Amino acid sequence: MFLAKISDLYDFSFLLNKEVIMDFLSGLGVTLSIALVGVLIGVTIGLFIAIGKLLGNKFIKALCTIYINFVRGTPLIVQLSIIYYVPPTIYKALCDETLYMNAFLAAVIAIGLNSAAYVAEIFRGGILSVDKGQFEAARSLGFNYKDTLKLIIVPQAIKNILPSLGNEFISVIKETAIVSIIGAHDLMFYANQMRALTYKPFPALFMAAIMYFIIVYTLTKLVNMWEGKLKND
Repeated sequence: MFLAKISDLYDFSFLLNKEVIMDFLSGLGVTLSIALVGVLIGVTIGLFIAIGKLLGNKFIKALCTIYINFVRGTPLIVQLSIIYYVPPTIYKALCDETLYMNAFLAAVIAIGLNSAAYVAEIFRGGILSVDKGQFEAARSLGFNYKDTLKLIIVPQAIKNILPSLGNEFISVIKETAIVSIIGAHDLMFYANQMRALTYKPFPALFMAAIMYFIIVYTLTKLVNMWEGKLKND
């Protein structure tokens, strides 16, 4: 009797159902979409923050530093909750109307803003790694500060930081597992749904873990190969 109950808890057969498989694949697609859009937002904002920190303006530098320290010093789940719950509350107070925040939109905004703080430091390190002589040579040729960064420094910095950006994307994929708490239909959402419907936590969570591992391991290998290729160029 005891063994039968244990065997039932670890019964993976329901995972072979076509609808269950499609749900998990759909969740994986949402997970990758949130990670990709979030990192693109993070790269865009992070580049401006990195440049802001490198500018001579103390006020802008201070704002960028505060942003990086605040975002890196608070949990992503708190940032996600603020973006998902606070705007509807403010809108309700100002307009006396209900605003329904889209879970996917809230997730990509939270992931993007969080990623920007980390990407900014990656960019800053990449820009500083470019030889100072390149900057001085560009300025002596008549380039202004903006064009020197845009045409000379940043393109070289991007090449140096591409592997780090790849690793950031991999980290973000794992961090997206929390977006299911606001109802985003990602991989963990469907794993939790299957767990609740079947009362069998292990098979559903094991399935999610395996899918995360395959994606993360594959991307890690590709980033390592890419990094090796860049070093040989």
